[in-house]
Amino acid sequence: MYLEDRTVRLQLWDTAGQERFRSLIPSYIRDSSVAVVVYDISNAKSFQNTRKWIDDVRGERGNDVIIVLVGNKTDLNDKREVTTAQGEEEAKKNGLMFIETSAKVGHNVKQLFRRIAQALPGMEGEGNRGDNQSLFPPAHPTIITWS
Repeated sequence: MYLEDRTVRLQLWDTAGQERFRSLIPSYIRDSSVAVVVYDISNAKSFQNTRKWIDDVRGERGNDVIIVLVGNKTDLNDKREVTTAQGEEEAKKNGLMFIETSAKVGHNVKQLFRRIAQALPGMEGEGNRGDNQSLFPPAHPTIITWS
């Protein structure tokens, strides 16, 4: 993707939140800069499960990784079980970035990746960063997603 006048390459790994991938977490995130933890806004259980994935990432990398909490499926707003405020509160409580998206209709997907790129080490001057994002040391720009 292009950010301002720079090309940012992102490598994505998607575990789909399956338990069989939990043992692979250390190898997936060892050289990663970002972990994206995704839940379904129409499924409260998926939101509750984000805690264990966040704990696994932090257990492996401590605070040396940017974690983005993503509430997906905003196209199912009429079936919403997790409020935006709940997602925001969880993110704030744990020092995470937060955004809601709909992969199905493309709502906020580009914005998600733009915010990730802006938060990467070395991109400080390329847009708005959260204050806590400047504390992360450089690593390879890899993104791992769990849902």
